[in-house]
Amino acid sequence: MSTALKNDSSVFSKILTTMNEEGGFLVSLLTDMEGFPIASAAKLDYDTERQAAVVALVQRTANNVHEQLGLGLTDEISLFDTQGQRLVCRMFSANNHQMILAVSMKDKSQTYRRLTNVAIQSIRQNWNF
Repeated sequence: MSTALKNDSSVFSKILTTMNEEGGFLVSLLTDMEGFPIASAAKLDYDTERQAAVVALVQRTANNVHEQLGLGLTDEISLFDTQGQRLVCRMFSANNHQMILAVSMKDKSQTYRRLTNVAIQSIRQNWNF
């Protein structure tokens, strides 16, 4: 990880922490398109590297669907487990860098779109690479 990214990852972690607090999210993670973690914030002791691997797998699946079925590019994927938890992966770009913002929440009916929009806008404003 570059020194600049190490220094700025705390800015991104603060953005994610604020989003988690306002939305009551369990964990949020900012990764590149390969699943490399850039920043994270979690309420509990989550394994963010494992979560990043899941996010990368979700992205590869979306790419396969796009290529094999001819569907448009994916901008969001939601997964639900049997207990009602939800994982949302939102794809976006900042200064021509493709990224994923992943958010995990306890309840699949929980709202997230406005807060993730605000976080994505803040990340774009602070992305200087």
